[in-house]
This record gives sequence, C-alpha cells and structure tokens, in this order.
Amino acid sequence: MSTATPSIDHDAYLKMDLLRLMTCGSVDDGKSTLIGRLLYDSKTIFEDQLEAVEESSKRRGDENVNLALVTDGLRAEREQGITIDVAYRYFATPKRKFIIADTPGHIQYTRNMVTGASTANLALILVDARHGVVEQTRRHSFISSLLRIPHLVVCVNKMDLVGWDEQVYNDICSDFREFAAKLDVSDISFIPMSALCGDNVVDRSENMDWYQGSPLLHHLENVHIASDRNLIDPRFPVQWIIRPHSEEHHDYRGYGGSVASGIFRPGDEIVALPSGFESRIKSIEQMDQKLDEAFPPMAVCLRLEDDIDISRGDMICRKNNQPHVGQDLEAMVCWMNQVPMTPRKKYILKHTTRECRCMIQETQYRLDINSMRREETEGNLELNEIGRVKLRTTHPLFYDEYRRCRQTGSFILIEESTYETVGVGMIVGN
Repeated sequence: MSTATPSIDHDAYLKMDLLRLMTCGSVDDGKSTLIGRLLYDSKTIFEDQLEAVEESSKRRGDENVNLALVTDGLRAEREQGITIDVAYRYFATPKRKFIIADTPGHIQYTRNMVTGASTANLALILVDARHGVVEQTRRHSFISSLLRIPHLVVCVNKMDLVGWDEQVYNDICSDFREFAAKLDVSDISFIPMSALCGDNVVDRSENMDWYQGSPLLHHLENVHIASDRNLIDPRFPVQWIIRPHSEEHHDYRGYGGSVASGIFRPGDEIVALPSGFESRIKSIEQMDQKLDEAFPPMAVCLRLEDDIDISRGDMICRKNNQPHVGQDLEAMVCWMNQVPMTPRKKYILKHTTRECRCMIQETQYRLDINSMRREETEGNLELNEIGRVKLRTTHPLFYDEYRRCRQTGSFILIEESTYETVGVGMIVGN
C-alpha cells in the first residue's frame, strides 16, 4: 500500500476549510490507535514515519504495526502505553484540511485536554464498546461542552470485541443521549467502529451492515463548520503597527492582526478602543493584495482614512457593535499549575493582544466535573480543577462572553515570577 499523501492542487489547498478536531475519552479507549488508523488508511503517513512506527512495534514485540505509536511521540508515553501530552497531527484530503489533537485520557492530565479543546471545532468522544459510557466519558464530554465545541462525534470503538453487536451500540447511544441532555451541545453524531481493524474509520464496515451512516472520515470531510464562526460581531485586536521606514512609504500607516470575529469591509465605519476615536476603513490588505472583505481567522492589515492614535492591544470594531469594556470580570478558570491558585494574588493576564496584571478576588464555586455539580468554596483551585472566579484587571479589557465569541471571551493567566502559564479562563460576565 502506498503511503504517499494524495495529490492536492496548491491553490485549492490554500482555499480549503480547516477542521480542528480532538480526541478524548477514557484511558485505553483507542484514541491514538484511531488517529493512527485514520492517517494510515487515508494514506497520509510519510514513509519515514511509518518505518519508525514499524521499528518501534517490533521492539515492543507487537504482532502487527501498532498505529497508536504514530501519535504517542513521547518516550514516556510509549513506555507506559498511555498519552500524556497533547500530540498534534496535520493532514489533508482533497476535500478538507485537518489538525488533530490527541489528548490524554487520565484525570491528572485534564489541563492538557483543555489545551487541545480550546481551539477545536469538533470532538471525537471515544467509548469502549465493552465498558460503555464511563466517568471519564462524561468528564470529557462535559469539558467539551464547557469549552463550546460545537460538534461531538461519539465513536463507539472496539466493536470487534463485542461481536459487532448492534444492540450493544444502541444501548451506548441511548445512555449517552440521556447524559448529553444536560450538555449545551446541539450536534451529536454516533459511529460504531473498530480502530484496530479499520471498520468505519475510512472505509465502510462489512461487519456492521446494520449501520447505514457514514464512516468517520466522510463525516469529518462533510460536517458543516462555516456557521460555527461568529460573523456578526466585528472584532480586530491590533497586534502591531505597520510603518515602513522608506521614502516610498513615508505616509503609510496600517494596523496588523487577525480578525477575531465578524466581517470587515472597506468603507465600514469603525471605532478604536479604548480611545473611542472614529474613522472608516480605507483598505484591507494581505500580502500586497487589496481585499474586498476580511473575516476570521484571516491575518490582514487594516488602513484607515484618518491618522488616529492606535497601539498594540487596542481593538478595532464597528461603531454600532462594540464589545464589553471593563476591569471586573467573572470567568470559569481551569487551573493548570502544581501551585494552587491563590485569591488576592496578582497574576499577568493575556487577552487577545492585550496584556495587563490582575488580581483573583474570590472563588465563587468549584465544579465537580464528574457530577457537574457546583461545590461552594472560598478556597484555592488545585491543579486540573475548574471553578468560577471573580477577578479585577489593572486596565480595561474589550471582551465578549465566551459563549458568544471564543477569541475575545478567553484569556490565560501567567505567574509573574516565572512567566509560566498557570490558568486559562472563559469569561461568563461581569
């Protein structure tokens, strides 16, 4: 079998949709094997990668090629047979580009799972057909819902170990639907499969002719993601000021950055925050080309008709559609550091392109991500715990609620002394 990447026209590749997906579920549900099978059967593994995996499989004494080793890249992962860090893999088919995040299943690596989920459009929730919906399945599904991943695909894996039994699959689907009624997810799909054997991963299974749906790759190629982006609220966090120092461009002034949400067009009336100065968009440029519009996640340069004071960390938005502006926030925070979160302690907060200091004023409650219940607490958040906190920043932020815009509704917390990322937050209000 050839393992060369399918030929894709370069211009067509650049115009393709990008789907970011993540795998999650309990330990040993087959997440890494599924990704390995997906890459192997779609012929998107390079020859040298396949040779390295085959060699590692032989050293381990595996009878067949262990496809889990395609993503379990850390030596500790290969020795333990588990996933610890988030492994990213990139591939493309003639229909779509993909970035896959293989996230850990162990409870002590919840922070790594949150990292993989933060940018995902779709989550693959793996369920071992022998065990059904377990605690870690519910935990990861809840975190996926909390982080506003719009599409879930429940992969009922290892169907070969239950004799390809349709009733087992139906019972698991029923159990998950009952649990998912409590989640804020609108699109949930179910696929029975065997990642080890390749059934319903890339090709339709001959062992489960009772299943009339699509195999996984077909679903991933066709799931509708265009409407997932917020195209209603124009937000452009300014990343840098473009001022070429040359005679030819002596009067050139542009503002570079990535569109966080909404659509910008030449002629739009805009306002710059925090100054409140107003102007119009003169042109939108990208790679020496002028564009008719810009939308997320495009990186562009905006030029305005007026020369107004704008600097890094400011935000350009529509005059009649502005974000919240404030210093007092309430947010759901996932703590990612061994040292517990300390109320009244100061941290560095990074939000879009803006950076300031902040103080955690209080912890309102901690979430039990097993039962989804709130535990009233005034104490600290420990490693991997998620809770709702109140905080105050030294400078105003320009934000939307996370449920409305993930880009302007999220932030990270950094320890001042070490500059370590210690927490991630999702703004829920003020």
